[in-house]
Amino acid sequence: MFDKLTAVEQRYDELLSLLGTAQVQSDPSEFRKHAKAAAEIETLVERFREYKTVIRDLTQAEELAASGDADMRELAAQEVKSLAARRDSLLAELKILLIPKDPNDERNVVLEIRAGTGGDEAALFAADLFRMYNRYAERQGWRLEVMSSSDTGVGGLKEVIATIEGRGAYSKLKYESGVHRVQRVPATEASGRIHTSTATVAVLPEAEEVDVQINEKDLRIDTFCSSGPGGQSVNTTYSAVRLTHIPSGLVVSQQDEKSQVKNRAKAMKVLRARLYEMELRKQQEAIAKDRRGQVGTGDRSERIRTYHFKENRITDHRIDFTMYRLTDVLNGDLVELLDHLSTHYQSEKLRDATVAS
Repeated sequence: MFDKLTAVEQRYDELLSLLGTAQVQSDPSEFRKHAKAAAEIETLVERFREYKTVIRDLTQAEELAASGDADMRELAAQEVKSLAARRDSLLAELKILLIPKDPNDERNVVLEIRAGTGGDEAALFAADLFRMYNRYAERQGWRLEVMSSSDTGVGGLKEVIATIEGRGAYSKLKYESGVHRVQRVPATEASGRIHTSTATVAVLPEAEEVDVQINEKDLRIDTFCSSGPGGQSVNTTYSAVRLTHIPSGLVVSQQDEKSQVKNRAKAMKVLRARLYEMELRKQQEAIAKDRRGQVGTGDRSERIRTYHFKENRITDHRIDFTMYRLTDVLNGDLVELLDHLSTHYQSEKLRDATVAS
């Protein structure tokens, strides 16, 4: 482990030296590449250097604790205890930082939410989830853009697809994929009986053109008139676009824009993300059963999380974590919940890495 940390530290110093050369500074692309590489390992190097400093100070404190007068030994013993705790904390942090990062962590996100079991109540819950992620994105300073949506006319959403642009968006949201279950009394329920409904969430890393090559001959492109609100162009111009990727059978429709060109561009972005996710899942399933079946059928039993309104309770079943701040979470305060998820899966990766080594 420490040999690897030393090698990373040396690489960091090399990158800083390169960034200081006239040759690299005169080439913007090279400068960005080296700056990004240095930034990716900067925290690891800082923690390793702090760890070495703590070890040096701890050795000195232990020597003082073993010699000198009584007062000095007592002070040194307290210092030893404090430094030992910091050493253990840094060691644990270093182990986590050494875990290979998900290469998609810094990507933008394509977010898809669909109503599941429960009729109108499921659609209302889907709308609640969309507002939750929208408000969380705002808190993070990210940009959310709706690609397409289908509402129920009573405030619910049958389906919504949006992109979220922001640094680390995928790293924060990737564990949100799955079936979300709600238990509450619908506004239309006169008897006060609690209903159970579901909505599915899929979080896909946005793919670049270089990640997914789509051959034009593999696409069937249909155009049709838009439906719903939109002014005079609705039902008069063929601006809506439906893309069918023949090899995979994936279909993406887009009609939010009045321009056929813009609708096609949006549809291609969603299609590219879905194809990229399909390829990622094939790779992951060949190695492990990680993130298998992230959406499922939307049945109540296939759930990752339950939102219980009467008790203001939210429970994530994957990590057996419960908090009584449902109102805050739906208002976009997802930090505590997402931190627990991230810590859990980092711990699992650390355990697997330890077993493998």
